[in-house]
Amino acid sequence: MERFFSPRSVAVIGASNKAFNLAATICGVLKSIDYEGSVYAVNKKAESVHGYPGYASVLDVPGDVDLAVILIAASYVPQVARECGEKGIKNLIVESAGFAEGGAEGGKLQHELNELAKSYGIRYMGPNCLGVMSTHDRFCCFFGMTSGMDHQSVMRQGGISYVIQSGGVGGLVMESLDSDVVGLNKVVCIGNKADVDEADLVDYFGSDRTEVICMYLENVAKGRKFFESARKSTKPILVYKVGRTREGARAATSHTAGMANNDVIFDRACRQSGIIRLKSISELYSLPKMFVSMPLLKGRRIAIFTNSGAFGGITADFIVDAGLQMARLGAGTKEKLQKAGQLFNASNPVDLGPGLSKQSYLDIYEILLSAPEVDGLMPIPSVWQDFIIDSMADLMEICKKHQKPAAIYVPNALKRIISIRSERQIPIFESPEEAVRALSVSYQYYRAHSRHAVRNIDEASHEGQGGSHYLLQEKEAKVA
Repeated sequence: MERFFSPRSVAVIGASNKAFNLAATICGVLKSIDYEGSVYAVNKKAESVHGYPGYASVLDVPGDVDLAVILIAASYVPQVARECGEKGIKNLIVESAGFAEGGAEGGKLQHELNELAKSYGIRYMGPNCLGVMSTHDRFCCFFGMTSGMDHQSVMRQGGISYVIQSGGVGGLVMESLDSDVVGLNKVVCIGNKADVDEADLVDYFGSDRTEVICMYLENVAKGRKFFESARKSTKPILVYKVGRTREGARAATSHTAGMANNDVIFDRACRQSGIIRLKSISELYSLPKMFVSMPLLKGRRIAIFTNSGAFGGITADFIVDAGLQMARLGAGTKEKLQKAGQLFNASNPVDLGPGLSKQSYLDIYEILLSAPEVDGLMPIPSVWQDFIIDSMADLMEICKKHQKPAAIYVPNALKRIISIRSERQIPIFESPEEAVRALSVSYQYYRAHSRHAVRNIDEASHEGQGGSHYLLQEKEAKVA
């Protein structure tokens, strides 16, 4: 799997100097991100592309090739795959469309490609995919990633890895993270996933730099394999799956050739295997920062702190709706809060009003996070002075000290929120609903992870006695 993301040499098959040649844009991206490996352009005229040497066939390329990226007409792909096998190339990324997603004829081509790959011991991604990106390895083979996107900015290193069954969703995620505090580790757009699938990638991301795994799926090809991989993972897995309705499932099927899944079974299997199922596409890029920036929420009791009283009541409703609880502050905590500043309200929500110093904010953060009756914090400070921003930056250290999270929202214009978040690297959410949702999924993951840790110990004990245990019944895992 490593060669898909960190190849020492790449053949881009189909790259030429024709106008609007998509494979050529891959060569352009590799040039712009300063990829350090060898790149070969393969086209009929053997012409060089973006300064990379050209060859008429992959068989003409001198030396070994770690990875071939194929973007040509689907009908020619099996023959080129055979040549890659003869060359000894063991990893292919087939970005060409026109396979099973296109009907019976395309299905035959995909079957032929599968058989060729097996005969030569090849692993491949796709077909009908966008490619892969690895920021730490400075490698990207996404086609069409040219105008309007800052390649160097997209390659900002981080710990979030994405498995995405759509190039369009991949582009949205990458552009959206550009103004957030988290960076990317790897992005994989798997398309029809005829060989390498989401389960293979969950297993792979379990041993690399990945901190959070996020997925956009249109179907699950091998349910049992996927949910078993998810159950064994020690990293949060966040999934948005399309096809909850009959019409959505029909649209997904025509896009990436996947069978429509039983959504009720999928939802149940997610809960059993510890997967967090997302409610919107935006959660794919808004929620990961909660896991990277903050400790996990280990209980339901949330304290709200605000300098704008109205948002205390607004957010309290969201907290209760999310299945969390408003923390009941003890007498000792209230007494400490009264000494920290001239509060309008020392009960939960805690309301400081305008507030006059950074220290008042820091004292309140410390008091609330150290209180035994508080599991997590929801700060809602309207930013009307710079010292409030400074206090939020320090809040992150207080959270680490007490191992309790804070989901921060500032009731200011979105432009201001994004500016503060980008410039100061503070994990601010863009709405109170989004921040509460972040607390909710953090607690959901903590509970699931704790249950699975106990379950794994039990299973190890059973296996030692010659028994075995499976998380899912086969009929529940069969989602394709």
